[in-house]
Formats: sequence, structure tokens, C-alpha cells
Amino acid sequence: MKSAKAFFFIAVLALSVALSPGASSQVPSGRDVVKPETYVSLEPAGRGSAFQIAVVMKIRPGFHVNAREKSEDYLIATDLKAALPAGFKNGEVSYPKGKLEKFTFSKTPLNVYQGSVILRMPVTALENAPLGEQHIPLKLRYQACSSELCLPPVTITLDATLNVAASASAAKPAHAEIFGRQ
Repeated sequence: MKSAKAFFFIAVLALSVALSPGASSQVPSGRDVVKPETYVSLEPAGRGSAFQIAVVMKIRPGFHVNAREKSEDYLIATDLKAALPAGFKNGEVSYPKGKLEKFTFSKTPLNVYQGSVILRMPVTALENAPLGEQHIPLKLRYQACSSELCLPPVTITLDATLNVAASASAAKPAHAEIFGRQ
């Protein structure tokens, strides 16, 4: 009976701490730590043209996410996938090189992303790509950590929006700040 009362007390205490006003502000969600934005390198993209989709991950100061090339088996690598609609074909995602950082919780340096990071996915609008505004659904999976704790991994659904024109000659470069001069 004593252990049942102790268990009940601990459960009530844990629940009251979890529901206290300051609890949610102390430990952020992985969704709050990384702000991803999508960009398309052509506006419009023409049928038959190759372009890139970039996902810019803005990581809150004091946090990092594991790089694509993870340094330990137990780590969750950053991953970007597309569910391309008919009329589009994608290539391999280009992930930036991470930076080896030492943290108190690991004996070895870990390969991580910090600050602002750009993931790039090459895409081709095929000759049968639908015209007009198109949406390319993306899924971004990552695990955000600070030097004290790791948050649960999250998968965020993103949307890359672009317009498709009938001809590749109609394609115009966009977002030079992300893609450079094309």
C-alpha cells in the first residue's frame, strides 16, 4: 500500500510540474527550435527545365541538429524527402557538411548543424508537368539538441510552391540570395 501511495504522489507531482505555466517555456519543442523555409530557384519553372528546391533551416542559438552524416549510430540524421506529384522528377538531396563539435554529454565530437543551413534538392519539371501553380510536399526530419538535452525527433511537413510555364524558355531565376546567379 505504501508503494501505491508513493507512486500516486509522484504521478501527481509530475503532472503538476508538466502543467505548470512555466514548464512549456523551459523545454521548447523541436518545432520551435528550427524554423525551416522553402525556396524554388526558378519562377516560373518551364516544362523541361531543371531547378532546385532549397530548405533553409534556421536553428535557434544554443541548439544544434545532427548532420546528415551522423557521427554515432544512435543519432538521428537530418533527412529531407519529397512526395513529387506526377510530372516531376527529383535527384539526390545535397546536404551541407556538418561541423564537429564537442558536447559534455558525449566523449567524442559530434557532427552537427548550427545557425543557418541550406539543404538542396534538384528537381526537373518533365514535359508533361501540369501548368500553373504546383505544390511539392516535403518532409523534413531532424532532432534538435542543446548542450544539456536532446528533444524528441520531429518530422515537419513543408510545401514548395512554384508556377510551371509551358516552355523552358519562360523560366526565370529566383532567390539569388539562396541559389546565387544562375
